[in-house]
Amino acid sequence: MPERDDPETIGRRVQHLRAQRGLTQRQLAEPAYTPAYISTVEAGRVRASDEALNHIAGRLGVAYEELATGRPAHLATELRLRLTDAQRTLTTGEAQIAAEAYATLLKEAEEYGLAAEQVAALLGLGECGLDTGDLTAALGYFERAERALGDAPLPARVPALRGRVTAHYLAGELRYACYLLESTLDELNRGGLHDPDALLLLYSSAIAPYMDMGAHARAAQAAELALALAPQVKDPALVARMHRQVARTLIAEGRTAEADASLAKAAELYRQLQIRTELANCHWMRGYLYAQNGELERAESEMREARTMLAAKRATLYNSQVTVELADVLRRRGKSEEAAELLREVLGDLSPERGAVHSAAAHRLLGIIAEDAKDTETAEEHYVRALSLLERAGAAGDLADLCRLLGDLLRRTGRVEAALDAYRTGLGHRTAPGTTTLGPAPAQPPL
Repeated sequence: MPERDDPETIGRRVQHLRAQRGLTQRQLAEPAYTPAYISTVEAGRVRASDEALNHIAGRLGVAYEELATGRPAHLATELRLRLTDAQRTLTTGEAQIAAEAYATLLKEAEEYGLAAEQVAALLGLGECGLDTGDLTAALGYFERAERALGDAPLPARVPALRGRVTAHYLAGELRYACYLLESTLDELNRGGLHDPDALLLLYSSAIAPYMDMGAHARAAQAAELALALAPQVKDPALVARMHRQVARTLIAEGRTAEADASLAKAAELYRQLQIRTELANCHWMRGYLYAQNGELERAESEMREARTMLAAKRATLYNSQVTVELADVLRRRGKSEEAAELLREVLGDLSPERGAVHSAAAHRLLGIIAEDAKDTETAEEHYVRALSLLERAGAAGDLADLCRLLGDLLRRTGRVEAALDAYRTGLGHRTAPGTTTLGPAPAQPPL
């Protein structure tokens, strides 16, 4: 049975519904109870038994749940159905429409005290914020979801925490994003909480901030663990759609428990579709490793696969990250014109407050392309803009490399003192390969 309201609230509800229907206390009570008992129930002086409430609900023509909690019958199930509809809308790329649906659902869930549905709506609004680039709003929704989960087991809180990490990362707060990921992974693995979905979300989310901090060894290890944990998903969208439609028919037939089970399966599949977005990072990581080994054709293939997984209409910031790496591979393969075109597209989608690290990477590559074309003035402009963005984000590994590029350019154009300043700045940002300066790597799951 659902958790009831207090006796006084239920009493007022009984009295209101009885008056609406024009019934006397005797008519409501008969044949099982007395008018005096109904009077004490309406006055809130007695906590009616489930049997009594079922009797009263039957006489009033309402469901037990509506009488005991004030919620319309099957409300929670109908909200879950609409939540899966919103999830489907988000995964097809209509983030703004999905956000409007989630906001309405959140209001209804709060009105009727449906905690699980509130959390689902908050997580959905957070994901919409990530997709549209409204990182401040996204972070706020994820924090609210985490607070609402309260004392829930850590694996249950991971989706909210992962959303928070992603918002911090995309805002350029790399070190804090890594700290949150590593401390959570350590707590999960040392505590024996080896939930594959939770671990997959965290490891795949760790790849990008590790890479941007120059911790390539940890990024490679995270990608390897994520791919080992990844479920074998075969067109989950079709299966999820089927479960949604089945749930509708079950609701119409009053089979609430079965409808809930079907909706849970649909919601899980849509969640896995979002995991596929995370898995695009793993393909990007593979592409990066191939590029480092000089296998440029294989690198290009993996990165194009990552972009395909990040659907054209959504995940702009994720897509920008992969596109910059793809552009680097294309430049090295002699396709500089295509690379520059991709980079200009990336810069059109980003801003200093929204994807600063990726903007800096795009400017860095455009600087290298300009240098290749002997246009040193344009190259310097791009390097200086990239330097400003990276200093703000604290991307140490990229800063050191960029200062070397800028110093070399300044030295070749005869500005030795300026070149020395650039080199000194770069030395101050050097990091050891494979580290984040956050201490030992977190414990690993027993794969």
